[in-house]
Amino acid sequence: MVEAFAVASGKGGTGKTTSTLALGLALAETYDVTVVDADTEMANLLFHAGLDDADVTLHDLLLGERDIPVADACYERFGLTVVPCGTDLAGFREADPTRLHDVIAELAADTDVLLLDSPAALDSAASVLPIVLADRVVLVTQPTVPALSDALKVQEYATSYGTGVAGVLFNKVRPADAIERITPKAERYFEGPIIGAVPDDDAARAARRAGQPLLAYAPDSPAAAAYRDAAAAIDVDGGEVDALADRFRSAVIPDPVKPIDSNRL
Repeated sequence: MVEAFAVASGKGGTGKTTSTLALGLALAETYDVTVVDADTEMANLLFHAGLDDADVTLHDLLLGERDIPVADACYERFGLTVVPCGTDLAGFREADPTRLHDVIAELAADTDVLLLDSPAALDSAASVLPIVLADRVVLVTQPTVPALSDALKVQEYATSYGTGVAGVLFNKVRPADAIERITPKAERYFEGPIIGAVPDDDAARAARRAGQPLLAYAPDSPAAAAYRDAAAAIDVDGGEVDALADRFRSAVIPDPVKPIDSNRL
């Protein structure tokens, strides 16, 4: 049994990487979870997981001329298997993003849940491929019109390639955001449920500086509690490993996404 989720937002600054690791730690209380930093251009997860000195990263697995075992880029941290991506621009230029098919297929054989921390922008084949490979997408957004518009863009792109929507997660929510008024409107536009609203919390920023996931650094913080509730709202529906691996390997290389009209919101 395995299901792959892309954690995506469509814009930077929503706390997508913090959310990926937080959901991962919460889900790891029930499942074997593997978290992959699939943002090959602007990798960030390794700093959140204390892996900035990792010897082998996803970049190394995507180099065509090297044959490195996938297991060499897997690190056991905080009850998760973490596959970080390097931050070297030369590594990004040399990496072949199409090899991500095979990497994800191999990882799927040894886990229950795959979380793909996806790029913020959807402007290249490399940036949209994780969304196409996933079974479903978790949309991380702030409760603002620009952020919601970008999340809606991700949804439209994902569903056009057959990727479902596991849910929408509001993040960095402040009292002034009036989330109770925004939620009903968002429910009309998004296909998945609203799985949670994570409050803006200094603990998340402190965890980032400490190089630890929020749920490991401040497990009793309000944000950590909200992430646990959100993870509990995700109904993991694992498929057959072999079938999923075949689908990963045969997935098409997508085109970049086109802008949508934000006035729709």
